Parts: sequence; structure tokens; C-alpha cells
Amino acid sequence: MLTRRTFLETAALAAAPRTRPLRIAILATVYRLHSHAQHMGDRFLVGYPYGGVWRKPNAKVVSLYVDQKPEGDLGGARAREFGFDVYPDIAAALRCGGSKLAVDAVLLIAEHGDYLRNEKGQILYPRYEFFEECVKVFQAEGRAVPLYNDKHLSYSFEKAKAMVEAARRLRFPMMAGSSLPVTWRLPAIELPLDCEIAEAVMVGEGPSDAMDFHALEGLQCMVERRRGGESGVRAVQLLTGDAVWKAGDEGRYSQDLLGAALSRSDTPLGLTVEDGRTQDLLRSGELRRLAKDPAAYLIEYRDGLKAALLMLDGAVKDFNFAARLKGGEVASTQFLLTPDPNVTYSACLMHHAWRMFETGSPPYPVERTLLTSGMLESCLTSKLQGHARLETPHLAIAYKPPRESRFARA
Repeated sequence: MLTRRTFLETAALAAAPRTRPLRIAILATVYRLHSHAQHMGDRFLVGYPYGGVWRKPNAKVVSLYVDQKPEGDLGGARAREFGFDVYPDIAAALRCGGSKLAVDAVLLIAEHGDYLRNEKGQILYPRYEFFEECVKVFQAEGRAVPLYNDKHLSYSFEKAKAMVEAARRLRFPMMAGSSLPVTWRLPAIELPLDCEIAEAVMVGEGPSDAMDFHALEGLQCMVERRRGGESGVRAVQLLTGDAVWKAGDEGRYSQDLLGAALSRSDTPLGLTVEDGRTQDLLRSGELRRLAKDPAAYLIEYRDGLKAALLMLDGAVKDFNFAARLKGGEVASTQFLLTPDPNVTYSACLMHHAWRMFETGSPPYPVERTLLTSGMLESCLTSKLQGHARLETPHLAIAYKPPRESRFARA
């Protein structure tokens, strides 16, 4: 049992100067080239660039668990090169083959691999199941360690909520989510804390249950800074096809903000790719031609704010945001995602994971990702139920954003 005394002892150890390397367990669905586990796990093996400096955390990966080992698996090779073991199950990885918890932090990366999809189109990655195995060890040991969970907490809001509640109950630091909130912004804008936002639009690209989650995290890290902090989501609706353009024509999302977000894109497709010309995707009509299967995620917040995420695969290949503040000022930016093979935005994310491992203090509330996990599931339920508007009383999730946004600035 994790008592107040053991919690205070753990917190004191986290705050004390560290002389030995912090011991990290990596739990992954797959560990192959360009997988999330490779991009993120490798940062703790070889280091990473951040803020114009090459950083090598005072950390040592001491164990690895990999659920699936397809052709190209790198787990065994990394273990031999860097001197750690690959274990057959999660409990053994956390105990490094012994009888006691033998790690100081957990990197949980359940992304990629061959897993089933449900009727909503969600890939059933075992994030919750991996997390539960960690919790069993923590409870048995009477000691818990910081844990980073990659991307959304779970395809199921109930499972995601249980994960956050377990972290609170056992009092261990937890961080989750996308790299979009911590990557560079072009321009490097930060909405003022306690600003008044009239409406917001986010633009993204890519398939559902992967890239739409990233886009929702990008949207949320911006709008959570509004006056009063986050109070949750009242209702959602997911539209597809021609209904997306009709909703814009009817004023259900701002065409002006959509144009402002698109103006930040560095990757307009169509004529720009064909002959290099610049183009106004929105007013030229090219947007409707290029985005063959558009989707609009309409979000109604409990405090009255309305926001829209438009997934416009085929029209752009990046993520862009625009908001109108009270008074009429429009703020817009691009979330910069640097290219393969280094994808340095993952270094930005792992820098914050490392800071949490080292200090015991998450850079932003895990409730952000609890909310976006629930928003995504509810939107996909809306689609399944004939694109109906759904009331979401379960998403009355309140939290305060960090005083300063954690995006990369140098």
C-alpha cells in the first residue's frame, strides 16, 4: 500500500540531487524504425537536441518490454548495444527480472502494431492494459514512479478516466499526450493567460484515431488559456463530406478563421505542388476539390466557447490554428512538425517527459489529455450515430493550464 509516508519519501528522493542515472523502463507495442517507441526511447539512449544544445539525460534505460516483434524489430539490437534486457512481461520489466520494483520511471508507448479496430474505427492499442500492469506492481510494492503515456490515454473514456484516477490515488506523476503542444510554433505565439476567446478553428490532416487526436491536442493547448481555465465540453458533433462545407456556409464555424489557419500552412497541395503557384485554398474553391473526405469536429465548451477542428486530408499536410479574441484580434499559428528521420518534435516531447521524471512535476495537467481522449471518442460516437449532436456531461473536466505554454521557442 502506498502510504503518505512512502509518498513523501518518494517526493523527497525526486527533489534531491541525483548522482546515479535515473533508471527507465520502456514498455512498447513495437520497437522498429520510425515507430514512436524508437523515436522516443532512443532519446534516452543517445540524447537529443533541444534549445540549441545537445542534451544527454542522466538516465539509463534498464529494461524493455515489447508486445509485438514484427520484421525490423530493433528492441533486441538496442538492448545488446546499450546493455539492458528485454523482458517477457511488464512486471518483469519493472522489476528488471528481480522481486522488487527496480526502475525510477516508466515510458509507456503503445502506438503502432497489429491491433484490432472497433466499430468507431479506433485502434484498440493496449495503453490501459499496459498501465494496469504497472499499477499492479506499484500497489504490490507500496511505491510508485513517474509515468509518461504516449498520445491519448485510451480509446475508451472510462478506461482513460480510470488511469487518471489511479495516478491520483497512488500519487505518482503522470504525463500524456501529443507532441503538438510542445513543438515549435510559426509564429511563436502564446495566447495570454485568462484571455477572452470568441471562437477558434484548428486545421489538420491525416486519418482518424491517429492524426485527429494530435489536432485536438493542438486545439486544446491553445483554448485552455481562456478566462477561467478549462471547464470541460458540453456537446460534440462530427460531420463528414459535403456537410462540412454546408456547416461553414451556415456559420457553424468561422470561414475567416479557417482562412487565417490555412494562411499559416507551408504545405498547400494541388496547384502549388503542380506548378509552384501560391493560392488561396479557401476562396479559390480548391479546398473543396482537394479535401476529398473532409471532417469537421464541432466542439461546444461548457463556458459557451465554440471551436471546430477541420481534418482536410488532401488539401494540406500540416496543422494550423486560428482564434478570434474578444475585441476582434485574430491570432494564428502553425504547429511545426519537422521531417523524418529525426522528427525533433519528439525530442521536445521527451525533454518534458525527462523533466517530469527528474523533478516529479508534470509540465501540464494530465486532465488535458483526459479531455481530448474523451472528445475524440465522443466525436467518433457522433459519426457512428448518424453524425448526431451528442451531449457530453461526462466531459465536465475542469483544470488550470500552466502559467507558461511549454512549446519550443529556440
